[in-house]
Amino acid sequence: MDEKKYYLTAKGFEKLKREAETLRELKSAKINGEVPEILQSEDLNPEYLSFQEDLSLLEARMADLEYIIKNAQIIKTPEKNGQHIISLGATVVTEVDGQTDEFEVVGSLEANPAIGMISNESPIGRALLGHKIGDEVVVSSPLKTTFKIKKITYRLS
Repeated sequence: MDEKKYYLTAKGFEKLKREAETLRELKSAKINGEVPEILQSEDLNPEYLSFQEDLSLLEARMADLEYIIKNAQIIKTPEKNGQHIISLGATVVTEVDGQTDEFEVVGSLEANPAIGMISNESPIGRALLGHKIGDEVVVSSPLKTTFKIKKITYRLS
């Protein structure tokens, strides 16, 4: 079974590594701190159950982050002669019905359409990949929309 690749910008990769380190420190502090007693009279102590649940959630997120970091692929700027084609990391200016819009094509973990970062796995991102300035790309999701590619730039290092 192939392992999933997670495409990340260098900035996004560093952010995930920092989060993983913060969670390791938090887990260590939680374990080395005061652990509630398991029993309170003859019943399980609710504080202990809450402690265990918090620890489980923390460990699950840490495992997710380790897997992502292990399978991450940093998005690189294409060679100069390939920068006229849309690929991961491209900032694209498009025109739709006379309106221009600009967004960056990133991996799904960093996608945030509200700030102009669309996933390469989204219908629009997937449709634009491999196209160049002047191309018209039709995307049907859920409405049929034609994107005219006006400009392609790369900001990654």
